[in-house]
Amino acid sequence: MKVLVLNCGSSSVKFQVIETSLEMIEADTDRTIARGIVEKIGLSDSRLAMDVPGRKTYQEIAEILEHRAAVERVLKVLAHPEHGVISDAAEIEAVGHRMVHGGEKFASSVRVTPEVEAMIEECVVLAPLHNPHNLRGLRAARSLLANVPHIAVFDTAFHQSMPPRAFIYGLPYELYTRHAIRRYGFHGTSHRFVSIRTARLLGRPLEELRIVTCHLGNGCSMAAVDRGHSVDTTMGFTPLEGLLMGTRSGDIDAAIIPWVMAMEEVTLAQLNAMLNKHSGLYGISGVSSDMREIEAACASGNKRAVLAFEIFCYRIRKYIGAYAAAMGGLDAVTFTGGIGENSSLVRAKTLENMEFLGIELDVDANRTAPRGTEALISRPGSRTAAVVIPTNEERVIARDTVRVLGGVMPSFSVPGTEAPR
Repeated sequence: MKVLVLNCGSSSVKFQVIETSLEMIEADTDRTIARGIVEKIGLSDSRLAMDVPGRKTYQEIAEILEHRAAVERVLKVLAHPEHGVISDAAEIEAVGHRMVHGGEKFASSVRVTPEVEAMIEECVVLAPLHNPHNLRGLRAARSLLANVPHIAVFDTAFHQSMPPRAFIYGLPYELYTRHAIRRYGFHGTSHRFVSIRTARLLGRPLEELRIVTCHLGNGCSMAAVDRGHSVDTTMGFTPLEGLLMGTRSGDIDAAIIPWVMAMEEVTLAQLNAMLNKHSGLYGISGVSSDMREIEAACASGNKRAVLAFEIFCYRIRKYIGAYAAAMGGLDAVTFTGGIGENSSLVRAKTLENMEFLGIELDVDANRTAPRGTEALISRPGSRTAAVVIPTNEERVIARDTVRVLGGVMPSFSVPGTEAPR
């Protein structure tokens, strides 16, 4: 089955065509046929780029004013007689859509129906910067590919197995019952994928492993994955909570917000921009939100860059310890995402002096771990494994699309994870 995977943002459409089936998933032989992106939607110089294994990158510049035109252009390029990978759009047998927020409504991936679409619309209030664009792409694709099934895959679904003690905030309970204010967590498709791959790399059943997964990129989150179930995660009601990130503050004292508003005489919108766009690595270092540039500045002796780097790694260390306690032990720590996969310095600093948790880093294996491949970076005999797993959220979306259509898509909610309403 050829599945078109779409990830639609405010001015972009990322896409992949993945060939997969239930049998290919089981054998781990599904493959990406093409991947690409449409950028700068709404402008006269919109750009489409597509990569096909074994070929040079195909690019074109044209005016693409809205998402429907972007998806239509993607389908034409995919079926182009010279540049394409399919003979006709009819070869696309299903479409998988990334949806950022499913609230408490969705604990698994689902086939899109008018009722499901309406429920996703209800979640817009929880993710006003993401769900509207996800929906715009969904509706565009459904209008162009009306005769194939469309599947919604939610970033939040994997974390629906968290127990109430992990997702309820210490606020008046009415804020949860009235407005659904609770910890939701994000990057769920990534945390799920790398935990499964960690078990496969270690040659052990996922059902017996306690794994801390670290998705480290411009946005960062961690999850405590206890025998295949997410029992806690660092991001909360929004993606702002938790770890220090590229431009996001992560955890702060909530009382700072009204204090800064009063002392700096800033508006709520200005404060929101400060917390989300001008904080984190960038805000502390004054150099960049990019870890590669932070590391270069550290090497040149920039003290604020060193401080930003140390805070970044310290917070990851702190959560590893917390999640080991939450799960009653630890079998593996997994690094993924742009930073987690590529920065041996971050991994080394984070796991420094962690032998008390059974983590014995193999310094050479960590330093020489090939980029883009799965690698064990702990010493032989280490009680707790340390691994690097490249994430592949698009493959998760394609696989879930097949599982939903095959009637074998599990729910991630488990008994005892519902809070009283």
